[in-house]
Amino acid sequence: MCGIYGMVAEGAALRYPEVLGFMGEALRHRGPDGHAEFTSPEAVIGTERLRIIDLHERADQPFAAPGSEVWLECNGEIYNATEIRARYPDYPYRSKSDVETILPLYLERGVAAIPELDGMFGLAIWDARTQQLILARDRAGEKPLFYAKPRGEVIFASELQCLLRHPDIGRELDPIAIGEYLRLGYIPEPRTPFRDVRRVEAGTFIRFRNGSEETVRYWDAGSFRIERIDARDAVAETQRLVERAVEKQVMADVPVGVFTSGGLDSSILATLAAKFIGVDKVHTYSAAFAEQSYDESPVAEELAKRIRTRYVPVRTDAETLLEALQCVVRGVAEPLADPAILPTFLLARAARQRVKVILSGEGADELFGGYPTYIGHKVAPMYDALPSFVRAALRRAVQRVPSSTKKVTLEFLLKRFVSDAEKPWIERHLAWFGTGLSPAVYKLGNDMPDLPGASNGDPLTGAMLLDYRSYLRDNLLVKVDRATMLSSVEARAPFLDRDVTRFALSLPLDLRIRRFETKWVLKKASERWLPKSVIYRRKRGLSVPIANWINEGLRAEVDRLLAPERLRAQGLLDERHVGELLSAHRSGQANNAKPLWALVILQYWLENWGS
Repeated sequence: MCGIYGMVAEGAALRYPEVLGFMGEALRHRGPDGHAEFTSPEAVIGTERLRIIDLHERADQPFAAPGSEVWLECNGEIYNATEIRARYPDYPYRSKSDVETILPLYLERGVAAIPELDGMFGLAIWDARTQQLILARDRAGEKPLFYAKPRGEVIFASELQCLLRHPDIGRELDPIAIGEYLRLGYIPEPRTPFRDVRRVEAGTFIRFRNGSEETVRYWDAGSFRIERIDARDAVAETQRLVERAVEKQVMADVPVGVFTSGGLDSSILATLAAKFIGVDKVHTYSAAFAEQSYDESPVAEELAKRIRTRYVPVRTDAETLLEALQCVVRGVAEPLADPAILPTFLLARAARQRVKVILSGEGADELFGGYPTYIGHKVAPMYDALPSFVRAALRRAVQRVPSSTKKVTLEFLLKRFVSDAEKPWIERHLAWFGTGLSPAVYKLGNDMPDLPGASNGDPLTGAMLLDYRSYLRDNLLVKVDRATMLSSVEARAPFLDRDVTRFALSLPLDLRIRRFETKWVLKKASERWLPKSVIYRRKRGLSVPIANWINEGLRAEVDRLLAPERLRAQGLLDERHVGELLSAHRSGQANNAKPLWALVILQYWLENWGS
């Protein structure tokens, strides 16, 4: 795991080669264990390394091919490195690094090497032979990679703030990106909040050569055909693939931990990690919330005792969450309205005292159908078939239920359902997952484009694919990567293993969601590893009690950040609309925590990074 960065000027001398040192400083949290650079008049690249595989400095990047005309750096892990190394026994490896194996593969295959990589990665290859720069990302988008092209040069880095160190990269806002953030709570790739900076898209590589930019997609989640398979065979294959994925991803030369909640996904990972590397080598971490309705640590502790891992509860209360908020808004140069980034940061900071690698359950819900919104899509046609007067009566009855600040209550789910169930499926899905903000809040325009790749087919299939392509990629994986790397911890997501993903995307819908049972095939598969009391617990997820926080501990800050005079001076948000949201929330008329939190985070981002 590393922070990678560099600048290329294709046949000309770089204007500011000295900026490389400042870029490295901005990424040192991603790799505090080692630093190395490659420099030439037209290209400079640097790496800040977190040592995971081969802890010796000989494995510090960048790596050079024989003759030093091809240079490589990579942030991530290559899980099929052993097989690649065996294919090229005569290559003069200088280390046992998994990353170095990419070089002989590239020398033989060129860019065709990239689809052969099994892993999570953001990589850069400078090929002086052909004067081309290649930037690539893994299939799901676990590892980030940003770039900009000021005045003919290409500047790239693992994190956005690194690029902002370059004097030719401005901070002019991208109004479309800000609009997308206000609708969704995150910014879909390839955009960033700044006009000058873009992200390499997941599952693609970009080739920069002779002043041109060519993007090639080598992975498309929507290209998999549904394959009919017997239910028993599907369960057995799920068991085999998930076990193999965890076995690959626990391999490290440093201690390994697991973020646990006591829920299905993290329980599978903890149990299998203990199986493959031994219970005495696995640490499990869970957030111990002061707010009881959010606290799942007793369940996580019970699981840890059952599988005999070293369990660490992490205190998560108003004081520690405020500390996390301050660290995140100052350390992450992208606005992200998912409050779960705060406890994730606290978990990573606690884990760093003992481990460098953490397993996390991202991807299981999108691939196997785990969100309650998918059940909502199944029920929506039945609801829509009711007479209009019945639907109107139901809406009135539900809206009269008093608002609650507790976590994922039935009242909350019902209100979200009846408010959006009659919309076209893409609109209601984005409404259920979005911020809940009206487009009217945004002064720069209401034309917020649809997400790329949204399918107009079957609602359930389309919703899961859309979540994989956007919510997972642009929200959840961003959250986990930034929160863990702030504490120099590498997060791995075994459910996003290449083979698990291929299999899940080809499964028939009724094996993922059977009747009203979410994640059916994964739950059946997990009966080999877990008791049914764990498997069939109600899904809750990692969240933060922000509804009360806005009214209590964070009240003064919210008032400051959303003050009408501040909003008027910025000219981005409609202060009247914001004031109405806050007033209704404070009076208890509505739980507007989600839209208000999106606005608060945007204000923090503008304060720290917008100018």
